[in-house]
Amino acid sequence: MTTSTEDKIKGRLHEVKGAIKEEAGKVTNDCCLEAKGKVEKNAGKVQHHVGVAEKAVEELKK
Repeated sequence: MTTSTEDKIKGRLHEVKGAIKEEAGKVTNDCCLEAKGKVEKNAGKVQHHVGVAEKAVEELKK
């Protein structure tokens, strides 16, 4: 598996985990958990987009 594919998959995984934490924080009224979820979700989005950019660079090299 290429690095770009791994980054895209891991990024989506972090987005999902972050969204779950964020919702759990809202349900339990735990602002700390909610904030951690938002951070993880946004970090996952960044990681996913890094994978997309890496894929584009790989395509340009061909």
